[in-house]
Amino acid sequence: MDSQTAVDSQTAAGASTTGKLKPNSLGVLGILFFVLSAQAPLTGIAGSVPISVAIGNGPGAPAAYAAAGVVTLLFSVGFVAMGRHVVNAGAFYTYIGKGLGRPLGTGSAGIALFAYCAIQAAMYGLYGATVSGLLADYTGADVPWWVCAVVTMAAVQALGAAGIEMGAKVLAVLVLAEFSILAVFALVTFFKGGGPEGLGLARSFSPEAALEGAPGVALMFAVASMVGFEATAIYGEEAREPRRTVPRATYLAVALVTGFFAFTSWMLISAHGASNATAAAGRALESGDSTGFVFAPIADLFGPWVNDVLPFLLATSLFAGVLAFHNSANRYLFSLSRDGLLPRRLTSLNRHHSPGVAGWVQTAVAVLLVAPFALAGKDPVLTLFSWGSGVAVLGIMLLYFLTSVSVLVFFRRERLDTRPWNTLVAPALGALGIVGAIWLVVENFTTLIGGEQSTATWLELTVPAVLLAGVIAARLTRDRLAPTADG
Repeated sequence: MDSQTAVDSQTAAGASTTGKLKPNSLGVLGILFFVLSAQAPLTGIAGSVPISVAIGNGPGAPAAYAAAGVVTLLFSVGFVAMGRHVVNAGAFYTYIGKGLGRPLGTGSAGIALFAYCAIQAAMYGLYGATVSGLLADYTGADVPWWVCAVVTMAAVQALGAAGIEMGAKVLAVLVLAEFSILAVFALVTFFKGGGPEGLGLARSFSPEAALEGAPGVALMFAVASMVGFEATAIYGEEAREPRRTVPRATYLAVALVTGFFAFTSWMLISAHGASNATAAAGRALESGDSTGFVFAPIADLFGPWVNDVLPFLLATSLFAGVLAFHNSANRYLFSLSRDGLLPRRLTSLNRHHSPGVAGWVQTAVAVLLVAPFALAGKDPVLTLFSWGSGVAVLGIMLLYFLTSVSVLVFFRRERLDTRPWNTLVAPALGALGIVGAIWLVVENFTTLIGGEQSTATWLELTVPAVLLAGVIAARLTRDRLAPTADG
């Protein structure tokens, strides 16, 4: 009996060890670098701004980024208020479950995992194509895009397993590199007084400019660029003083990303000239390389060497995004396992106190998502990148809405925070703004994925299908669910 008791004690000790991520590992800046990496600033600017200008509202695109930032900020108020009372690596899952019940919370966890894995696979598609092109240009080697992606999966797995501090340091270097060149370009352009037509403030931010052309398309891409800031809460268990660090990181991330996208897109339009920007963006799209709209004015300002550097920074931007979403997804797997919804083995932590088994599972999922596109010989940008990005944006926007509703319900019921602005007004306004954003995404989904209507419909249906599957799974397994980590 004594030996059995010892075994039981060791098992219990192991369970408690595997159930906790490494605390006090990240400060505000560490969390911020994970968020900025997920949003991949250079990828977002080079990928979405030319489309927003060409087929959206032209020179009024910066106003769309400002509007998306306001909606995101309103959502963040309730998100932060909930985070002060619930600290868990499965942020959306836990938040929605606290307010709207475990079944819907579990369904939302399914969407979060689906969205994070989809957007990571999408980034692998664009990354693989980018690196393959660089190898061909600089070495003459003809390396398939999927080989570049698989090699990078191994590197991401190794960095993810090396611990959260190592990941934060790598991301800090990569994010600062891509962020700096865009920020310097924007600031120099601004202090020079803009391009051939001046700064053109009214041409980009007046109500008339904001509503010109197809503002819904521009707003949709602006909202898509904001996806990823919610990762601040995912790292709450590993943050120093999470009830202070996470709110500061969240507000700082929203403000920084909004200001960066709005200001940089404004300066790009100014550099081209507001009256010429739409045509220039259109020509870039027609050429098959939309990055020309962004890279050309930067090269004009700093010299042709930029054309050699920016493609490499685009590759590192994508690598940083892939690593950030790898960490987000494996922490969701860890959290779901800890709560009894996935095999308990996924709570295992390696010697660096990172979710070791969950990391391997996430990498395997990435392989499974990328493999069909590689085997079928599909274009990794036109299919894998566009489809995965579209599904991920739709899924995460639905999670934003459910979280806002959960905040309203949770604080009305628990009365832990009675501040009207933080727990009622801002979350309600945020929910309304998110509903509008979801409508825009659905209405323009074919444009977002760059595909056909039938493909768009099938991809859209995957999101509610995953939510429903999660709800059903929660009801079938509710008798064996473990209590949540926060109580």
